[in-house]
Amino acid sequence: MFRRTATSTKERSFLHVIKLVSPFVMVVVLQAAIAGFSLEVMSSVRAYVAGEAMWSRSQKNAVYFLNLYLHSGKARQFAQYQASLAVPIGDEYARWALERDPVDVELARIGFLQGGNHPDDVPGLIWLFRYFNQVSFLREAIREWAATDPMLLELSVFGEVIKSELRDGPVGDNDRLQFLSSRLSELNRQFTGHAERFSTVLGEGSRAIKLTLTWLNIATAATLILLLVWHTRRLVLQRQAFEDALHAEKERLAFQASHDWLTGIANRRAFEARLQNELDCRGENSLSLILLDLDQFKSVNDSCGHLAGDRLLCQVAGLLQQDRRPHDLVARLGGDEFGLILPQCTPYDAVDIAERLRRSLELFNFAWDDQCFAITASIGVACIADANTTLEEAMRQADAACYRAKEKGRNRVQVDNGRPDVVLVAARPREAARA
Repeated sequence: MFRRTATSTKERSFLHVIKLVSPFVMVVVLQAAIAGFSLEVMSSVRAYVAGEAMWSRSQKNAVYFLNLYLHSGKARQFAQYQASLAVPIGDEYARWALERDPVDVELARIGFLQGGNHPDDVPGLIWLFRYFNQVSFLREAIREWAATDPMLLELSVFGEVIKSELRDGPVGDNDRLQFLSSRLSELNRQFTGHAERFSTVLGEGSRAIKLTLTWLNIATAATLILLLVWHTRRLVLQRQAFEDALHAEKERLAFQASHDWLTGIANRRAFEARLQNELDCRGENSLSLILLDLDQFKSVNDSCGHLAGDRLLCQVAGLLQQDRRPHDLVARLGGDEFGLILPQCTPYDAVDIAERLRRSLELFNFAWDDQCFAITASIGVACIADANTTLEEAMRQADAACYRAKEKGRNRVQVDNGRPDVVLVAARPREAARA
């Protein structure tokens, strides 16, 4: 009894699921059918437009080469005329095969292939002609196509006539030559007129079909969208809320991972990653690096406390970001140490920027409660000239220049451009330099 009840419950649940999804399935199947039909029709119309372009070009070439042959008598030009004429004749045979009762599909296929149409397009050409030849735009296009049959016959006969006249040598009668050339020009003009009308009618028809099928697709898509909204609104809202929260949390974590918690500028991790990227991609471009240590930071901390020191660091970070280029990077590397990466910056410009930073800090007064502090900085500039310089070497050069600025009395800019006159001091800890 229990097993039968469980089976019955499963069957009811399955039927309920089928009932819920059946509208979606029906709309999706209808949408897929309309989309497939739309693609097939538009592809076939496109194939006719492409075939008309090839047919029109070939008949023009046939007239052109026959005219050349008329004046020169060269057999090669007559062969080119015959090869060009074979293209519209092949399309003509294909049309005749499709107008037969019964339709000769194989002969139509051979004719379209002779007409230079792509083999993948031939089934669509046959399908559209067989089942849509009574549609107004296609019927009119076929009428323009059929109107060129007498002209193709005349052009074919014309070629044989000219060939026979040239067997005994070039045409000596200028009037006769002029007549033949004029008739060829007239044939070409007539061909061109029918081809243009054929193309125009197909273009108008394809636009009408596209508009109709587009509206059908829009209608079925709108129905499907309404069903989806009706069934899944709550789920979508819940998922959107979850994704928004997840995205916000990712952004927050990414910002925390790459920015200093106190000043809001880049931290050491982001600084070193950016520097490594600049070293890897800089090529022949110049790259400069600035390291900056505050000279009076310890006295501010000792006199006014860490809260005052934090305020000073934030104000210095804001000062360092002033007048920076969009691709420059300012970072707090730790404590009172800041770094600047200056891509595409020459040594001369880097020293000028460092000196202006030093001067700005020198003119800056930090006030806390009733006390006022004069702030200066020791600045080291490293100009990276060697394309093989590693991140550690670049940091060591800038650090050595900064340390040497402190040794020479602070409140100064010291440059390390890779020359041996700048002593690299790596053994002495940076805490001693800040003291």
